[in-house]
Amino acid sequence: MADKIMDTANQLQAELKASSEFADLKASYENLKSDPETFKLFKDFQELQLKLQQMQMQGQQPSEDEIKNAQAMAGKMGKNDIIADLMKKEKGVNNLLNDVNKVVTQPLMELYRD
Repeated sequence: MADKIMDTANQLQAELKASSEFADLKASYENLKSDPETFKLFKDFQELQLKLQQMQMQGQQPSEDEIKNAQAMAGKMGKNDIIADLMKKEKGVNNLLNDVNKVVTQPLMELYRD
Protein backbone atom coordinates (compact mmCIF):
# COMPACT_ATOMS: atom_id res chain seq x y z
CA MET A 1 0.00 0.00 0.00
CA ALA A 2 2.85 2.40 0.76
CA ASP A 3 4.15 1.90 -2.77
CA LYS A 4 0.81 3.03 -4.19
CA ILE A 5 0.84 6.14 -1.99
CA MET A 6 4.37 6.96 -3.17
CA ASP A 7 3.30 6.47 -6.79
CA THR A 8 0.48 8.92 -6.17
CA ALA A 9 2.91 11.36 -4.52
CA ASN A 10 5.20 11.15 -7.55
CA GLN A 11 2.22 11.78 -9.83
CA LEU A 12 1.26 14.75 -7.67
CA GLN A 13 4.79 16.10 -8.00
CA ALA A 14 4.54 15.88 -11.79
CA GLU A 15 1.18 17.64 -11.73
CA LEU A 16 2.57 20.39 -9.48
CA LYS A 17 5.39 20.97 -11.97
CA ALA A 18 2.78 21.21 -14.75
CA SER A 19 0.52 23.61 -12.83
CA SER A 20 0.09 27.23 -13.81
CA GLU A 21 1.06 28.25 -10.26
CA PHE A 22 4.43 26.53 -10.58
CA ALA A 23 4.97 27.86 -14.11
CA ASP A 24 4.29 31.39 -12.86
CA LEU A 25 6.72 30.94 -9.96
CA LYS A 26 9.38 29.51 -12.25
CA ALA A 27 9.03 32.41 -14.70
CA SER A 28 9.22 34.90 -11.85
CA TYR A 29 12.36 33.23 -10.48
CA GLU A 30 13.98 33.30 -13.92
CA ASN A 31 13.17 37.01 -14.09
CA LEU A 32 14.78 37.47 -10.67
CA LYS A 33 17.92 35.64 -11.78
CA SER A 34 18.21 37.87 -14.85
CA ASP A 35 18.75 40.91 -12.61
CA PRO A 36 22.17 40.38 -10.97
CA GLU A 37 21.73 43.02 -8.25
CA THR A 38 18.29 41.77 -7.24
CA PHE A 39 19.41 38.15 -7.37
CA LYS A 40 22.37 38.93 -5.10
CA LEU A 41 20.08 40.67 -2.60
CA PHE A 42 17.74 37.68 -2.67
CA LYS A 43 20.54 35.13 -2.16
CA ASP A 44 22.21 37.22 0.56
CA PHE A 45 18.91 37.44 2.43
CA GLN A 46 18.39 33.67 2.14
CA GLU A 47 21.87 33.07 3.57
CA LEU A 48 21.24 35.49 6.42
CA GLN A 49 17.90 33.86 7.22
CA LEU A 50 19.55 30.44 7.31
CA LYS A 51 22.31 31.71 9.58
CA LEU A 52 19.82 33.27 11.99
CA GLN A 53 17.68 30.12 12.02
CA GLN A 54 20.72 27.98 12.78
CA MET A 55 21.66 30.31 15.61
CA GLN A 56 18.17 30.05 17.09
CA MET A 57 18.22 26.25 16.81
CA GLN A 58 21.46 26.27 18.78
CA GLY A 59 19.95 28.52 21.44
CA GLN A 60 21.99 31.56 20.42
CA GLN A 61 20.57 35.04 20.09
CA PRO A 62 21.54 37.13 17.06
CA SER A 63 23.50 40.28 17.76
CA GLU A 64 21.91 43.68 17.43
CA ASP A 65 23.94 44.27 14.25
CA GLU A 66 22.70 41.01 12.73
CA ILE A 67 19.10 41.95 13.54
CA LYS A 68 19.54 45.43 12.05
CA ASN A 69 21.16 43.94 8.96
CA ALA A 70 18.28 41.50 8.52
CA GLN A 71 15.73 44.28 8.93
CA ALA A 72 17.54 46.48 6.42
CA MET A 73 17.72 43.66 3.89
CA ALA A 74 14.05 42.82 4.42
CA GLY A 75 13.20 46.47 3.83
CA LYS A 76 15.14 46.49 0.54
CA MET A 77 13.46 43.29 -0.54
CA GLY A 78 10.02 44.66 0.29
CA LYS A 79 10.62 47.62 -2.00
CA ASN A 80 11.84 45.51 -4.92
CA ASP A 81 9.11 44.81 -7.49
CA ILE A 82 10.87 41.73 -8.88
CA ILE A 83 11.14 40.13 -5.43
CA ALA A 84 7.58 41.18 -4.58
CA ASP A 85 6.37 39.39 -7.70
CA LEU A 86 8.32 36.27 -6.75
CA MET A 87 6.82 36.30 -3.25
CA LYS A 88 3.33 36.67 -4.75
CA LYS A 89 3.90 33.70 -7.05
CA GLU A 90 5.41 31.68 -4.20
CA LYS A 91 2.30 32.38 -2.14
CA GLY A 92 0.19 30.94 -4.96
CA VAL A 93 2.18 27.70 -4.90
CA ASN A 94 2.05 27.57 -1.10
CA ASN A 95 -1.73 28.05 -1.15
CA LEU A 96 -2.05 25.17 -3.60
CA LEU A 97 0.18 22.96 -1.42
CA ASN A 98 -1.78 23.90 1.71
CA ASP A 99 -5.00 22.89 -0.02
CA VAL A 100 -3.45 19.56 -1.05
CA ASN A 101 -2.17 19.02 2.49
CA LYS A 102 -5.67 19.56 3.90
CA VAL A 103 -7.07 16.94 1.56
CA VAL A 104 -4.30 14.43 2.28
CA THR A 105 -4.41 14.86 6.06
CA GLN A 106 -8.21 14.96 6.35
CA PRO A 107 -8.41 11.28 7.42
CA LEU A 108 -6.07 12.02 10.34
CA MET A 109 -8.11 15.04 11.38
CA GLU A 110 -11.28 12.97 11.26
CA LEU A 111 -9.65 10.12 13.19
CA TYR A 112 -8.66 12.35 16.10
CA ARG A 113 -11.86 14.37 16.07
CA ASP A 114 -13.76 11.67 18.00
